[in-house]
Amino acid sequence: MVGTDRRDLLQVRTIYAEPAALALPRGQQVVSRWPEAEVVEVESALRIPQVHGADTSVERWVRTKTEVLALGVRKTLTARRNERSANWIAPSTANGCAMACGYCYVPRHKGYANPITVYANIDEVVGYLQRHVARQGVKAAPDQCDPTAWVYDIGENSDASVDARVSDNVADLVTAFAAMPTAKASFATKHVNRDLLDLDPQGRTRVRFSVMPEAMAKLVDVRTDPVRDRVAAVDDFVAAGYEVHLNLSPVIVHEGWLEEWAALLDHLDDVLSPRAKAQCAAEVIFLTHNAGLHEVNLGWHPRGEEVLWRPDVQEVKRSQNGMDNVRYRARWKAVWVQRLLDLVAERTPWLTVRYAF
Repeated sequence: MVGTDRRDLLQVRTIYAEPAALALPRGQQVVSRWPEAEVVEVESALRIPQVHGADTSVERWVRTKTEVLALGVRKTLTARRNERSANWIAPSTANGCAMACGYCYVPRHKGYANPITVYANIDEVVGYLQRHVARQGVKAAPDQCDPTAWVYDIGENSDASVDARVSDNVADLVTAFAAMPTAKASFATKHVNRDLLDLDPQGRTRVRFSVMPEAMAKLVDVRTDPVRDRVAAVDDFVAAGYEVHLNLSPVIVHEGWLEEWAALLDHLDDVLSPRAKAQCAAEVIFLTHNAGLHEVNLGWHPRGEEVLWRPDVQEVKRSQNGMDNVRYRARWKAVWVQRLLDLVAERTPWLTVRYAF
């Protein structure tokens, strides 16, 4: 199966760019890929009034993702501790996405639109990461992130497989980590970008294909590649030298949800090769939603909110940044998490769950 290509995801008409980004080779590369696009200079690529600040943008949610790019310069270079999926969250080289998952947390901070922003100062980011990895030394003991390597998530605020269709930032990161014997890059994705198979990751990049039951994905994973295509790509990425894990994410509770997950787990067991299974592990992440994003989503995809916004089974949890997020009620969620873990153990006993929440 061939994943969605750049033309399906992006027909860029406008590039909003910080002047400093346009002056860098990576910024020039992005502009050259869409020579017909209008380039509009802006003070900040993350605060564009006519994009992020206009409530009429909600009606154009998907169209904006298709037709708009932003170019900026990453101002702060900091690796943030994580210790769940990765030991560290690397400085982002992109923000936003051309896909439109209804539960995505990134647009909660950006207002009424969430197109891709590319950071052009990739050389500074790579240099920072090389120095940061060197300072860590050799990992002293295994942890849930990895037995021996320091793991750096390079796609917290975007989908790196899509980013790789916009610029060479991801290729540069994969190449850089291939030369770091004590560290690994890691990113989750819902897009099959087979151009990444031409790189040489040397086992130092972990690709985490996010999967969920197909019917639910068709409703809430808007513009993503079909789940079966993601699963079908696992063996090819393993053969190309990537470590490939799975994100069972997000788990959305509804009538018949366990039966749907059982079918997906059976499919994984049927199609993945012994080699893929031997190196695979998983993260299990139950749905978290957000009150502000719920209101935005009602303006462009209300059907998705019927399963994402469930006050009857959810409770509010105030996040560290002051936002009102909703999660499944704690006492019920604990039961549901265990039921899914039991199902994983039964249907895919080869699949180690690194963590579940």
